[in-house]
Formats: sequence, C-alpha cells, structure tokens
Amino acid sequence: MGKFLLRRAYFALFSLFAATIIVFGLSRAAGDPLLIYAQEGGGYGLSEEHKKELEVYLGLDKPLIVQYLVWIGNSMKGDFGKTLLDRTPVFNLIKGKLGATTQLAIAAWIFAVITGVPLGVLSATRRGGFFDYLGRGFALFGQALPQFWIGIMAIVIFAVQLDWLPAQGRGYPEESLWVQAKHFILPTVTLGWLGSATYMRLVRSSMLEVLDSEFVKLARAKGTPGWKVIWKHAFRNALIAPITYSSLFLASFITGATVVELVFAWPGIGRLALTAVNNNDFALLTGIVLFFAVAYIFFNFLADILYGLVDPRIRYS
Repeated sequence: MGKFLLRRAYFALFSLFAATIIVFGLSRAAGDPLLIYAQEGGGYGLSEEHKKELEVYLGLDKPLIVQYLVWIGNSMKGDFGKTLLDRTPVFNLIKGKLGATTQLAIAAWIFAVITGVPLGVLSATRRGGFFDYLGRGFALFGQALPQFWIGIMAIVIFAVQLDWLPAQGRGYPEESLWVQAKHFILPTVTLGWLGSATYMRLVRSSMLEVLDSEFVKLARAKGTPGWKVIWKHAFRNALIAPITYSSLFLASFITGATVVELVFAWPGIGRLALTAVNNNDFALLTGIVLFFAVAYIFFNFLADILYGLVDPRIRYS
C-alpha cells in the first residue's frame, strides 16, 4: 500500500508542477500584462518612465524562468498578487468566496448520492421494469440537459410562478435556518442533477454486473433472502466504482459551479472568476485557475487512495 500511495503522490506532484507551468504560460501568452495597466481608469498609453516602474514592480524585467520561480514561490506562501481595480489581495478574495462554493458543492454532492445511488439499485433490481425505465430516463435527462437551462426553468417554475423558493442569493445570517435552507434548494438540485444521473448509471451498471456473478447465484441457490443478497452481497461489491468517483464528483462540483453561481447569483468562486474575466484581471483569474487545478489534483489523488482501499487488486498492481 505504501508503494502505491508513493507512486500516486509522485504523479500528483508532477501534475501540479505541469499545471503551474500551464497557468503561468497562458498568463504570459495572453498578452503583455502592462497593456492592462495602460487601460486602467479608462486611459490608454504608458509613459516610458511609468512603464519601467511597472516592469520592476511586476517583475517583468527578469527572464521568464525567474518570473515563474518568483510567482510559484509567492503562490506557495499564499501570495497570488493583487487585483487590478482595487489592489485587494487575490488570496483574500478567494478565501472569502470559498465557503459559499464549498457549501453548495457539498450540498449538491449529498443530493447526488441520496438520489442517484438508490435509483441505480432500484433500476438494476427491477431490470426491464417501470422503475428501470424511470431511472434511465432520469439519468438521460440529467446528462443531456444543460445546467443553465435547468436553473432557468427551475427559477421560472418554483420561484416566479409558484413562488415557493427564492430565485437568487445565499440568504443572510440573521434569517431563520429554514429561510437560508430554501436558498440552497434550487442551486443544489441544478448542480447535483448531473452527478445524480452519473451515480445512477454507475451504480446500475455495477449492480447488474455483480448480480450476474457466480457468488450471487450461489447465495440465491443457498436460499439467502433476496434483500440480503442485494444489500449485503451485491451492493457492497458494486460500490467500488461510485466510491472512487465520489471525490472526483466533489471536485467537479467545486470547479464546475460557475454556471450555477451565475444563474442564481451565488456569491462563490465561479462568479468571482467571471468577474475577473470581465475586468481582464489576470492576477485574480490566474489565482482562481491555479486554485481549481490544485483542488482537482487533490481530489484526484484522494480518489486514487479510495480506489486502493476498496479494491486490493489496484493496491498491489
């Protein structure tokens, strides 16, 4: 197990190193950062003296390799630079928005698990029946419909026409717990539907494979009750794939919540990234992209660990 974890850790570190090079390279390939400062405040152009001052301030007077080393060194200390407009530290902005995005991601993941896993089991055990077609239809729509459309339709139906749920925002701390929870319902379902559909398909396919295996047939031949065959023998072995993909789902919810946060005006990192794009704020955008890359690599490493724990064949391969 130790060698397996060590190999995965090396791969994660190499992926992180490659991600930092790509992020830094794209930030420089997108154009001269001085052009952004030249447009600051609506004006254009830089005096030669001001240009040299900015080059020294931003470290652009040094070779690219030195710029990269300085940038990665500062990033490891939590210094991602300052925003273009108000000179706010990028790390503070990301830290301030991280809580909202994390809460939404966890809520969407819980919704995906409690809906997708039971539907997958029910669909597999009722193969060819009504519940099987119902679950497969749910998965099909969940994977085919775009999130922005689901979110808009949810707002139109449940917020505008029925007036049951709020259409935007996260709520306020002084509001009751139920009122704050109502703000989570629409964005959670919108973000988690795709994950629920994926869980359903994973669990269904795994359950069908396990239910057709020899040890399940033997358990049934020995007179084991049907519920025990399904939940104790088949379900436990069918959970290998869903468990190992759970961390990746959570990572995708954190990094992929941009559309949902925009539709529901959710004050998270995804919406902050769109603000950075609109303002051409490379420092803020680079910090967010690097954060997303680190989060995805971390959860991918966590998925490798879970895979090794639940499946010894992978651990010792």
